[in-house]
Amino acid sequence: MVEATARKAPRGRGARSNATGRYEANTTEAMDDGWTDDDAEVAPLRTEQLIERPKTIISKNTSPDVGFDRSINPYKGCEHGCIYCYARPSHAWMGMSPGLDFESRIFVKPDAARLLEQELAHPKYVCKRIHVGGNTDPYQPVEDERQTTRSLLQVMQRFNQPFSLITKSFRVTRDLDILGPMGRENLAQVFVSITTLDRSLARAMEPRASTPEKRLEAIKRLSDAGVPVGVGFAPVIPGLNDHELEDVLKAAAKAGATRAMYVTLRLPLEIKDLFREWLEDARPDRAKRVMSLIRQTRGGKDYDADWSQRMKGTGPVAQLIATRYRAAAKRYGLDQPYPLLDLSRFRVPPEFRPQMDLFDVA
Repeated sequence: MVEATARKAPRGRGARSNATGRYEANTTEAMDDGWTDDDAEVAPLRTEQLIERPKTIISKNTSPDVGFDRSINPYKGCEHGCIYCYARPSHAWMGMSPGLDFESRIFVKPDAARLLEQELAHPKYVCKRIHVGGNTDPYQPVEDERQTTRSLLQVMQRFNQPFSLITKSFRVTRDLDILGPMGRENLAQVFVSITTLDRSLARAMEPRASTPEKRLEAIKRLSDAGVPVGVGFAPVIPGLNDHELEDVLKAAAKAGATRAMYVTLRLPLEIKDLFREWLEDARPDRAKRVMSLIRQTRGGKDYDADWSQRMKGTGPVAQLIATRYRAAAKRYGLDQPYPLLDLSRFRVPPEFRPQMDLFDVA
């Protein structure tokens, strides 16, 4: 695969390039002809919405380290533009680049709510927790217009379908009218991802996500509404944000979080080149040290996909992060067990039941 030449990122975007996806027969390469002013302002990159009409909306997985076996992703691609996002390589499956395409060409699913109704009402459906946003953020900016995530939550509320979700957007508070009642009834739980409290680093690393302060405010509002809420310090990037671990957990606990989790930076497939490219541009003074520390958590490689350790890493650096995390989580009361959502209350609304159910008096 030929990589596009790195350049200044368009305003509000994370990736520095748009390398051709790994499945494409032809590749393209950016070329500097000497006429471009390196200091010139790069034109904004507009977001393009692409329609996808899947046959089903609930995805299933058998990964032993994921923590859920079914999920819903309202969107493919993510405008937040987080440079470290593990979902970036999935855009190559669509014939697009995991770079700028991933954060500017967003697949939307206008039939999502209807599909979910059909699947939940199917006679063979067995209720289990559904995780919303396991791949890309369900509350990215396009949600303001599409409201796909809200329509899915409305369906789950009607069916009493338990769900969890994770986001790094303050937009989640828009749906407190659904999340609050379902949270209080043990049918919903939310995790808010906070990678750093440093506004400058957040702006560079997660250009269109909510600011750290707004994410903490989202935790407070969710907690005040009775929603079980946790904080995800993810990813932990050695040499870049790992020193903030205790501060992030402390701030989240103060805001109302009652549990926490962390994931060590993962750099599968194209992400390793995109992240290194960004690091050398955004933090050139520490780029070599950060990559060295990352490799120390991955057995000397940029990444190791082994399921037994891909979320946490191995070696002394990874062990130190784990030790610090356990101590901080205990100190701030974030080591509470995950509450088991109530699966017993799932009900198919009358309008979706077969006509003969009208005679069922059980």
